[in-house]
Amino acid sequence: MNTNHSRRSFIKKAGAGSALLAVGGALPGFSASSYSRITGANERVNVAMVGVFSRGNQLARSFSTLSTACEIAAVCDVDKNAIDKCIETVKKTQTRTPKGETDFRRTLEDKQIDGIVIATPDHWHTPAALLSLQAGKHVYLEKPVSYCPREGEMLVEATAKYGKVVQIGTQRRSYPKIKEAMEELKNGAIGKMHFGKSWYFNDRDPIGVGKVAAVPDWLDWDLWQGPAPRTVYKDNIVHYNWHWFWHWGTAETANNGVHTVDVMCWAMDVKYPTKVTSTGGRYHFKNDDWETPDTQVVNMEFGNDVSMIWEGYSCVGNNINGVSSGTVFHGENGSLFIPHSGGGYYKIFDRRNQVIKDTSSETAAAQPSSTPSGAYDHYLNFLEAIQKGTPVNAPVEGGHKATLLMHLGNISQRLGRTLHTNPANGHIINDSEAQGYWTRTYEQGWEPRV
Repeated sequence: MNTNHSRRSFIKKAGAGSALLAVGGALPGFSASSYSRITGANERVNVAMVGVFSRGNQLARSFSTLSTACEIAAVCDVDKNAIDKCIETVKKTQTRTPKGETDFRRTLEDKQIDGIVIATPDHWHTPAALLSLQAGKHVYLEKPVSYCPREGEMLVEATAKYGKVVQIGTQRRSYPKIKEAMEELKNGAIGKMHFGKSWYFNDRDPIGVGKVAAVPDWLDWDLWQGPAPRTVYKDNIVHYNWHWFWHWGTAETANNGVHTVDVMCWAMDVKYPTKVTSTGGRYHFKNDDWETPDTQVVNMEFGNDVSMIWEGYSCVGNNINGVSSGTVFHGENGSLFIPHSGGGYYKIFDRRNQVIKDTSSETAAAQPSSTPSGAYDHYLNFLEAIQKGTPVNAPVEGGHKATLLMHLGNISQRLGRTLHTNPANGHIINDSEAQGYWTRTYEQGWEPRV
């Protein structure tokens, strides 16, 4: 198949009798029986890796080492060079050589593939997950779960509808020391919590001013855009800089903020906010194409004297409490601090800032590897959920909640005002302009459906 063809050509070739899936249509050869295979408890899980240039290549390396639990059957990317690189990565730790696919929808025909691991750009996250669920596949989905709030709701609905395993890539949910810290907080180590703060620092360079250019022969630009309305190709978008364009990206908030905000939601057991306010802007390197904030502070209030803050500094190589990313919880009797690098550890302080528990030495002794053990625990949890029915550590509801908070922060930032929200579902109240950001405009014929 020529993957440069539009979605409409794709559907036409699939034939009038093919059933439509969620987005991008079905492939020739699909049938109801294609979706019915359920992995046996004693079988290895066969997975396809989708989006393997950077984070996906890292995931492929990690999943390929879990050879007793899974096998990578396919690697998929719109970048042919990324496919070749990832295949070589997998071959270092796995006997079987995975097949390469430019169009991941091809893997949905394969009855031997049980799960899809999605690490595409943000605008493809929910559409790819919906397509995979409708094809009867289990899904491991990198954060953020969605490009816009409505997509997150759709993914929650689809997870319930299709009954497949969905694990969100907020892997700190599986870090042993962070889980231990959650138990400390649950058991009252600092008393009733009333405030959480998390942060992220990075020293990113400017992205320059893009020039319209010919699409490289290694890239399927039409498929890369997928559900997003079509634009001309420019030379400063692919692979990473799309994060900083509103057309495809979700800013540093959903890029990295979701990780620590998810931990705050987990610890403080909050539902949805009553009010969200964001301040900041593009303060560094203003003469480039970067659209989203590089400096942003999002305030979230939940009622009952509970609030949290996320601070993001994309172009500042600094830290708080000695770490570039972390979280601190304040309660009636003290504070608990968690750095979000390495395997994770925590410290507990009393009200006078005296350390009463420090687990950093335990973590250093137990974690010699450069890859946190909790990350592997997270991947294994996904595989065991498929094989044994083990509950996932990072369910889609939690991923949606944390991502939604970051979306609300972005909407507040773009409009320059506070958002008031319904604590039952997070919907924006009495602001039709803000509510207009709840969904997005899709390329005609690529609209996702549950």
